[in-house]
Amino acid sequence: MDLLNTLVDKGLRRELPTRDEALAVLATSDDELLDVVAAAGKVRRQWFGRRVKLNYLVNLKSGLCPEDCSYCSQRLGSKAEILKYTWLKPDEAKKAAAAGVAGGAKRVCLVASGRGPTDRDVDRVSQTIEAIKEQHEGVEVCACLGLLSEGQADRLRSAGADAYNHNLNTSEGTYGDITTTHTYADRVDTVQQAQAAGLSACSGLIAGMGETDADLVDVVFSLRELDPDSVPVNFLIPMEGTPLAKDWHLTPQRCLRILAMVRFVCPDVEVRLAGGREVHLRSMQPLALNLVNSIFLGDYLTSEGQSGQTDLDMITDAGFEVEGAATTTLPDHRAPAAGGCGSHEGGCAPCVDGAEAPAPDLSEVSAARTDLVAVRRRGAGTDLAPNA
Repeated sequence: MDLLNTLVDKGLRRELPTRDEALAVLATSDDELLDVVAAAGKVRRQWFGRRVKLNYLVNLKSGLCPEDCSYCSQRLGSKAEILKYTWLKPDEAKKAAAAGVAGGAKRVCLVASGRGPTDRDVDRVSQTIEAIKEQHEGVEVCACLGLLSEGQADRLRSAGADAYNHNLNTSEGTYGDITTTHTYADRVDTVQQAQAAGLSACSGLIAGMGETDADLVDVVFSLRELDPDSVPVNFLIPMEGTPLAKDWHLTPQRCLRILAMVRFVCPDVEVRLAGGREVHLRSMQPLALNLVNSIFLGDYLTSEGQSGQTDLDMITDAGFEVEGAATTTLPDHRAPAAGGCGSHEGGCAPCVDGAEAPAPDLSEVSAARTDLVAVRRRGAGTDLAPNA
């Protein structure tokens, strides 16, 4: 296909595709899917070889959130039967993090529900970061605490945080349909605060919330312009008790096309296969490793993933290797001179406008597999061992 040859050439040059080209990737047929994966795989291997970075989530505070994000089981008014607990103590979080590091995780992601941290919360998390760094000197620590206030990113950086996560989630045009208690601009501002403080920015999206192809391209182009180092791609887990509980719009094939489009638009960025991969990709997860260079190990915040050992076996069986702690994730042109997790350098090419593709036909999506969704009942915040 001329389209795929063009996209590979652009990806190897770090050149931004046009909107029409990105939309065309999402519009390819199932017959063309393996060609799409192979093409995006060439770009992935150019910048990341066959390495897979492992990340591990520690949920510092679960549930009881005042925000109304429709996709979230921790939202205001959620009836999802998830664990609810207040802040883990630094020693508890350190113990949970150790399980992920022992499983091969290179980055520990410290997440807390809520609109954003108070200054006291930042103190708590700073103590936790210091405790983890003391035990695991080389591990990367990413904080995800919601909307930041002035100066908080600097304090997290001073405590030893390497990165900050705050996802855009969906396009600016549809953001108000998903969340009303804060704005898309609030999210952009927090990512920019993290970057200004010298933290490596991590920001991504959630697919499967009823968005159109144009919405997906919009948010990915916005991410490219924002220039985070890591782009997590989540696939909606329709949790019972949330407004989107019945939104089963994804097939494994569509998930792979979305990942390929993200790789073409963000060729030299850490693209992370995040929440929902087990539910929506199922037996096609190994194919996705040709598109992404990073995954979460084990469980997510409020839902169970497959076992950590299964993840490791999948990586090996697919012909990939776990990225070592001494390896810099990002390519040399993006990684800082001093090494470490790798921060952004320079800007990105401007977006090129094009015609919008029609919304995907969801009429043939298979029946909901609610049996695949398991609420997390182990790990941080419980007396049961973590899944790592």
